[in-house]
Amino acid sequence: MQNKTVAARRGHVHRWVFNQALVIFGLIVCSLPSIQTGRTQTAVSEQVVVAGEEVPSAYGAPAGISRTRFSPLTTAYVLPPGAVYGGLIYEGDAFRHGPPDHLFTEEVEVGLPYRFGVAFEIAQERFNGDFQNKSFSVEARYALADWNKIPLNPTLFAEYKFGTGRIIHEERPPEQAMAEEELARHSHLDVEPADEGEMDEEGKPKMPDAYEFRLLLAEDFGERVEWAMNWFFEQEIGFDRGREWGFAQSAVVPIWLEHERLKTGVEMQYRNFTDKDTRDDPLHSFVVGPTIAWKPTHNTRVDVSPLFGCTDDSPRAQVFVVFSMLFGPGSATGAEAPASTRNR
Repeated sequence: MQNKTVAARRGHVHRWVFNQALVIFGLIVCSLPSIQTGRTQTAVSEQVVVAGEEVPSAYGAPAGISRTRFSPLTTAYVLPPGAVYGGLIYEGDAFRHGPPDHLFTEEVEVGLPYRFGVAFEIAQERFNGDFQNKSFSVEARYALADWNKIPLNPTLFAEYKFGTGRIIHEERPPEQAMAEEELARHSHLDVEPADEGEMDEEGKPKMPDAYEFRLLLAEDFGERVEWAMNWFFEQEIGFDRGREWGFAQSAVVPIWLEHERLKTGVEMQYRNFTDKDTRDDPLHSFVVGPTIAWKPTHNTRVDVSPLFGCTDDSPRAQVFVVFSMLFGPGSATGAEAPASTRNR
């Protein structure tokens, strides 16, 4: 009876999350025709010279989307050819059980011709007194067409992560993991021990390699609201073969119109996580909260997102802070162009 209750609860959470996502996605898609109609009404005779953009537009995209890091949780489209993006990312997770986790990531991305881009990431983790280099990643992305040639401007993303550290905490709460292990013993199930090659001298599993694919979507609506959505799938190679899929989406509007120095909005993320022993009992994590982006100078930006968990499997709270800089052609000329002057 208890198992049925838990399953019913998880099913309800799963349906609720996807209903919210589908409602938002449906509203966005339904508004596309009116947006495209509005854009065609621009007077042909009007000429607007925009000076001071932070970088050249990436194949016609707004400057805010042309820097690829749309918000702490989402990325969008590609960089202009020759542009270089550097970012420092902090993620703090306050779990419902146990000490918090702190993740630090440094990323560098380079824009290539023909709507390609490559990036590299190094991640460090601090948890319960331990600090380690967690992983090294190589990424590639490709935009299917120039900006606004295809609705929602789809971009393909692939990443390979090389595990360089140890698994110093599990996705599941400690007491839940212990209860499941005890249940397996009582049921006379075979619990596979970890391979000796996958353990370090302290008896902690080594971080496995993993690959990830994403579909990146982005759009600017009415030249005032910018939106991005990422669908992702990640699969670990080895150890417990963890698997994660889900989506993240963000929407922002400028509230300081001068060069769009200040933007605010909302973002959310849903994650479904399983491993080889829990394919039928996934973790459902859903977090949502505000996001704010501030540009102190023409080529730097600070993003902050405090998010709050909405399910029992979610962290109580997550905090993301991103500091980024943009270099390359045009990066020394100024800030983003006002939204009212785009696409003219």
